Amino acid sequence: MRLPLSWMREYVDPGLPAARLAERLAMTGTEVDRIERHGVGAPDGFVVGRVLSAEQHPDADRLSVCMVDVGEGEPEQIVCGAPNVAAGQTVAVARPGALMPDGTRLGRAKLRGIVSSGMILAEDELAIGVEHDGIMVLADGAAPGAPLDGVLPIQDEVLELEVTPNRPDCLGVYGLAREIHAITGAALGPPPWADDPGSVEGAPVGIEVVVEAPELCPRFTGRVFEDVTIGPSPAWLKARLMASGQRPINNVVDITNYAMLLTGHPLHAFDLDRIAGGRLVVRRAAPGEVVRTLDGQDRVLDRDDCLIADGDGPTSIAGVMGGERSEVHEGTTRVLMEVATWDGPSINRTSWKLGLRSEASARFEKGLPPEGCVEAQAIATRLMLELAGARVVPGTLDVGSAGEPAPSLRLRDARVSGLLGAEIPRTRCAELLRALGFESREVDEGLEVAVPHWRRRDVTREADLIEEVARIDALEALPATIQRNRTGHAGGLSPAQRLRRRAEDALVGRGLLEVVGWSFTDLGLPDRLLAPDGDPLRDLVVLENPMSAEQAALRPTIVGSLLDVARRNRAHGQGDLAIFESGAVYRRGTGELADEHHALGALLVGATRPPSWRDGAPPPADAFAAKALVEAVLGSLGVPWSARQARRPFLHPGRCGEVVGPVGKTLGVFGEIDPRVAAGWEIDDVAAFMAIDLGRAIAAAPASVRYADLTTYPELRQDLAVIVGEDVPAGAVVDAVLRAGGPLVADATVFDVYRGEQAGAGRVSLALHLSFRAADRTLADADVAPLRERIVTALRDELGGELRG
Repeated sequence: MRLPLSWMREYVDPGLPAARLAERLAMTGTEVDRIERHGVGAPDGFVVGRVLSAEQHPDADRLSVCMVDVGEGEPEQIVCGAPNVAAGQTVAVARPGALMPDGTRLGRAKLRGIVSSGMILAEDELAIGVEHDGIMVLADGAAPGAPLDGVLPIQDEVLELEVTPNRPDCLGVYGLAREIHAITGAALGPPPWADDPGSVEGAPVGIEVVVEAPELCPRFTGRVFEDVTIGPSPAWLKARLMASGQRPINNVVDITNYAMLLTGHPLHAFDLDRIAGGRLVVRRAAPGEVVRTLDGQDRVLDRDDCLIADGDGPTSIAGVMGGERSEVHEGTTRVLMEVATWDGPSINRTSWKLGLRSEASARFEKGLPPEGCVEAQAIATRLMLELAGARVVPGTLDVGSAGEPAPSLRLRDARVSGLLGAEIPRTRCAELLRALGFESREVDEGLEVAVPHWRRRDVTREADLIEEVARIDALEALPATIQRNRTGHAGGLSPAQRLRRRAEDALVGRGLLEVVGWSFTDLGLPDRLLAPDGDPLRDLVVLENPMSAEQAALRPTIVGSLLDVARRNRAHGQGDLAIFESGAVYRRGTGELADEHHALGALLVGATRPPSWRDGAPPPADAFAAKALVEAVLGSLGVPWSARQARRPFLHPGRCGEVVGPVGKTLGVFGEIDPRVAAGWEIDDVAAFMAIDLGRAIAAAPASVRYADLTTYPELRQDLAVIVGEDVPAGAVVDAVLRAGGPLVADATVFDVYRGEQAGAGRVSLALHLSFRAADRTLADADVAPLRERIVTALRDELGGELRG
């Protein structure tokens, strides 16, 4: 909602600068997105002028050389390209130095060799209209040189508001004026519909309305206007529409938009002579029924949609957009002004299904009260008489409910202080609510409050009244208190949530930064990840109504969003990255619902730590660094695991491992990104990746942690070097050592790898640290000698290994 402050000040003037008013609105629940200056940059340099002469330019058929009195003694020479410029006209002039609406600073210029000292302005050049074919001709009376902002609304400040769905009353200028009156205490003028030049008694003759779907149309009102003259709107009306984001069209259409912006209730004008049979029917659409809307598009409807039809068929989509067949045009002389109330969910469904959003549908879908129909009719009637020379036919068509009696709510003093933690006097509560339009009277223990029609969908219980009191009376000023009667309601994390936090903290503790990527991706992601046909990565969950082509499906893996973040950071000069993300990934699966699980993924690019003068260049990211992150995560959860070689289409062949948990269940994957995939994300360094299925990992975590004594007896350490085939994984060597050594082998780790002549062709030498420890004694070399022999035998028999001399 755009609120021009000059329009607002007709009803309430808080005397605050725009920034301060925006702050008060934001602090009381109405978010202000931005403050915009509409129109010219500054009023200086814009004056009234009088054309003294207009002669043909000697070198241009479409230009005129005008002498213009701008109130400074000698007239100024201005070259003008408008066909309607003529001597004797009072015009709007921009002098050299004037700041135009687009930010351009006007200067003297030569046009086909003749100096022009300014511009004679068309309305679009002042942003108070859209016409550019001719200059504006002002009414006589203003003296040449008079400031133009005293004659035309050439500058305004506009608040761009984000109105919440529960406050449709703030989608109208007067509704916002009421809100500003309440939050600032400034006097509020009477509602603009208080004086209705029309009549509500009886119905105009010559038109009939039948509502066959009252569940979709709670109220339908209409007034008939004759002797209508279609023409342009006055400058003040055009300026207000432009500042509010509306394009002026003609006086009748502009009146409907003006009344909608003022009251918050949409209107629609029918050409009465185009309504076949003089009869309108509000009904559900037949399946496949077609309406051609004002934008020239054919819209196909179904039984869920509501339309307005005449004897020749549909004329408009109710509450969304009018039809082309019955629209007001230059020859219109009789108008039916319709103001109705429509079912909000139905309007929302139709609007989204057709992809047809309008100012009207945005208001109707929030639920408007039926009482607003006559308010909008009063505004439109007054303007039709003033601006279109119309004559209103006595009576108002009124089908449906005119509204329910105002509901009453009890507001208890004790409840106010109990919820807010502060005493707010009863008289103050009544004052605040009265400013918002609520009527109240004192009763035992508090107030009895009547809810106005524009707040009945929002304020339905005592707590809602307390919220109104709190937000208007400076919510930020309420003291911080502990609520009474809140014992036994402590919050906390579930066991699964605590383990998820622990896993994420393990990565944070190793210097990784958390990122948050989109859950959406494009349909081409499997191709960019080199996924072959039939790969699970191609099992995409495709969105029916995506925001864009780049977000047309739910992500099947977390690697894509991590690579997106890496590309963005490297494009901004951040070469070394250590990032992780925790979030859901999706596969279509075979069931009714998508297969969704929570993944924890990490990506390392470039150096794994900052360089140091002590040890030279830091090691680069590789598959082993990714494996170390797997160890950090699963170690923090207490989940036993092992690694085995695997293949993933987006990981480098031979540098990819699968994480295997208890009972052989796959928990994740790690490795180096295939260079071809990395190049697709503009990454030319080695990128290491790991991902864990947190759901499976948490399910495999022990229910409780058991601690073992590690320090009573020292461990015995020995080294062992074994030569095995190049195709034997180091993990298999470690597993064989642990199995053969039994419980006295506390740990076995590889600390060196040698390939060369002494190892032999196709062979590799692995050096291991072995740690032996017993829980009841200190071990000696004699105790571990048999274990060492068993280890050597197992390596020889199971893996074809031999001790290195």
